[in-house]
Amino acid sequence: MMKVSLFKSFIFCLLCGVALSSAAHRYFFGLTDLSVNPRTNSIEIIHQFTAHDIDNAIAEQQQIHFSAEHPQYEKFIQNYVEAHFQLIDVQENKKQPIKLNWIGLEVAKGNVYIYQEANFENFLSGLVVKNDLLIDTYPKQVNTVNYKDKKIIGSLTFSKLVKIAIIKNNN
Repeated sequence: MMKVSLFKSFIFCLLCGVALSSAAHRYFFGLTDLSVNPRTNSIEIIHQFTAHDIDNAIAEQQQIHFSAEHPQYEKFIQNYVEAHFQLIDVQENKKQPIKLNWIGLEVAKGNVYIYQEANFENFLSGLVVKNDLLIDTYPKQVNTVNYKDKKIIGSLTFSKLVKIAIIKNNN
């Protein structure tokens, strides 16, 4: 009798574990690091997202099955990121998007790391950041952009209600 009860408990725990692991996670977030390389004076950008979140967003947008095995995986992600993340130079009353060069991406431990850079001689202060990555797919998505150059350090938070923000020098 003890063995049957122990076996049933084991099966119950196993099923609960499977159910929990297959359930969607409750927190949707993305991290972006934005920094100026002091040697090259270029802006370096690293985005980090949960792989299945970005895969699901692109699958929904393109109406296709999308995963790391897709033959155009990187190209689809590049197009998606370029459409949903921008830096805009508003110095001297002009609104000039900064050309972000695609470096590449890597998938590791369930996350996608995306690398971009831009030639930019000025400081980050005053730049407008547009970030609505994954927000259309996940209304609870929160994106944090951490920024740093020789003069300033800080972060911006983006959500369904806040898709555009300005990097300010709060010193």
